[in-house]
Amino acid sequence: MAAQTLTLNPLHSLVYHFKTKTVTTLTLTPKCKRNSIVITSNLRAAVIGGGPAGSSAAEALATGGIETFLFERSPEAAKPCGGAIPLCMLDEFSIPNHLIDRRVTHMKIISPSNLTVDFGKTLKSHEFISMLRREVLDNFLRLRAESRGASLIKALVTHIDVPTSKNSPYIIHYILNNTQKTLAVDVIVGADGANSRVAKSIKAGTYKCAIAFQERIKLPEEKMKYYENLAEMYVGDDVSPDFYAWVFPKCDHVAVGTGTVCSKGNIKTLQRAIRARVHPKIEGGRIIKVEAHPIPEHPRPIRVRNRVALVGDAAGYVTKCSGEGIYFAAKSGRMCGEAIVRASDSGNRMISEEDLKREYLRKWDDEYIITFRFLDLLQKVFYGSNAGREALVELCGNEYVQRMTFESYLYKKLADGNRWEDMKMVMNTIGSLIRCNLVGREMEEFDKRILAQI
Repeated sequence: MAAQTLTLNPLHSLVYHFKTKTVTTLTLTPKCKRNSIVITSNLRAAVIGGGPAGSSAAEALATGGIETFLFERSPEAAKPCGGAIPLCMLDEFSIPNHLIDRRVTHMKIISPSNLTVDFGKTLKSHEFISMLRREVLDNFLRLRAESRGASLIKALVTHIDVPTSKNSPYIIHYILNNTQKTLAVDVIVGADGANSRVAKSIKAGTYKCAIAFQERIKLPEEKMKYYENLAEMYVGDDVSPDFYAWVFPKCDHVAVGTGTVCSKGNIKTLQRAIRARVHPKIEGGRIIKVEAHPIPEHPRPIRVRNRVALVGDAAGYVTKCSGEGIYFAAKSGRMCGEAIVRASDSGNRMISEEDLKREYLRKWDDEYIITFRFLDLLQKVFYGSNAGREALVELCGNEYVQRMTFESYLYKKLADGNRWEDMKMVMNTIGSLIRCNLVGREMEEFDKRILAQI
């Protein structure tokens, strides 16, 4: 194939050969320096973002024999996150036990009226929810990707030049040690979160984002003992008008946080409200870290374009209702990496948009899109009002509901149900909604009478 010469901007010129790729970057500085990198004819991939999605994609790519570059701007940083992962992820992603801070075997769900339900009665002796710190998990996954052959680049990606011809490279511009650099690659996996630069570069469209706000609070030893294997979930307009608030145990502290889509400007007020509701349990605690981060609310309109694929938060893979994202991030990254390996014959041929859609996107949607839509429906039904939240907590007291919920969550597959019990669950749901709507109206009238007296 004849060499193609591209003029990128006044500062850089690039000569690219696909048979034997020679990348020459010319930086116009007072002392002009030329750096040449000669690589083999195998496919070259870049993964932007080193969280669970990016690290899992990079590991799959490198394991499959593809030259892989993993970009992460802040390896020491941690995304504010509850840090819960399902039981099946430990085996599926070979997560070692020493990374687990807490094994949660009890969960309490607290309604707006402070009705409390113990959620976890049906867990078997070997079952639990793993609680990890994201900085610990993310670092482990990145190091494993490196051990498989991925090259970790600790740098900020500033922008991406999209090719104008079929087999021309993508040019990644990044800053490393205060120096602007470039890298030419054939394929890009965007795993750079809700504010994805990769998504913007391919015009992947926008989506609604929630904001998650979390404080890590170090508790006195006697208070921490209460949360040894317990997580709490609070619902109510006071802590979130459209989501829930949480108290999740970590190694030597608890994570107390909340999230919202429709009331982002009031996030600190909502955070004060959850602290107030749990005050007796965390009194004497000391805030050691404050975190906030956008969380996508639904998949992006476009998740694959040409030779670029989005995974994890960048693709919008966070479930409604539960807000779960870690497992789906890692799973989508691995599926995408393996899809590129298959489609390229382990890096020996160029891939296309159709390859990515066939091998990655369609397989992902076939396996998970119904789950995302179902949880979206549940959030609309139960999180839209305090009456709906009261109904949700009431339903969670049912052991059949608990068993179906935990089996589906822990093992990421549809639990085997009983038709008669399923029918009863539907009738109980309808009954709870009817009762709690009545209760909700009574509570609203009560609130109005109280306000009138103030």
